[in-house]
Amino acid sequence: MAEEDGLDGKYVFVTENGETKSMSRGYTGKATATYPNKDSYEGDFLDGIREGRGTYLYFASADRYDGEWKVNRKHGIGKMYYNKKGEYQGYWENGRRHGEGVFTYPNGDVYSGWWRFGEKEGTGHYTSGSTGMTLFGNWKNGSLKDGKWTYPNGIHFAGKFDNNKPIGEGTWFFKNGNELKGVYTQKPKELGEDEEPPEEPEEGAGEAAPKSKFDIHFQAYTNISHSAHLVNSVEQ
Repeated sequence: MAEEDGLDGKYVFVTENGETKSMSRGYTGKATATYPNKDSYEGDFLDGIREGRGTYLYFASADRYDGEWKVNRKHGIGKMYYNKKGEYQGYWENGRRHGEGVFTYPNGDVYSGWWRFGEKEGTGHYTSGSTGMTLFGNWKNGSLKDGKWTYPNGIHFAGKFDNNKPIGEGTWFFKNGNELKGVYTQKPKELGEDEEPPEEPEEGAGEAAPKSKFDIHFQAYTNISHSAHLVNSVEQ
């Protein structure tokens, strides 16, 4: 679809020499384009399409992307500012986060690792800005599947995960050298009469690791009283 095709309003194209056009077709060089939906792009064009490096401002959301482009899509290395939702810096492919990248959330949480078609997938490290707890391991479809859950004091759990919470068999490791093996089970929390269900995540921003919406229970295989006390005292 040509650049001038829009929803409504006018498409305005201004070249680096100050020439104003009604279309970008065939143009190579730097220019500024304002689209009918009031979005704007300033940067490189190749034969009339966004290719090279440039900055795109999304009028409706106030999001902004600054980085590399290929065939009108975010592609290569770039930084995306999601208004009130955080920012991502890293690799893109065909308009999606893809490859290595870092997402910093408004609450101070940070995910650093691999992405696949817009979702956390591969090896990644997630740190809670408020508690200092970390999740590290293998991610798929935006969630941790196996790895380590570590507290700031060094106590950690290694095993399988679902909903970014432990599930199934795993082991707690303590600073005194004790280990506690057991099984985690999950049960969705029941909403009270005055509670509302969680909102659906908004597309595009790459949501933070979800807050606990599950009750989790750990059943130990062994009876190590001190370690069991530590596990039970950890806030889930």
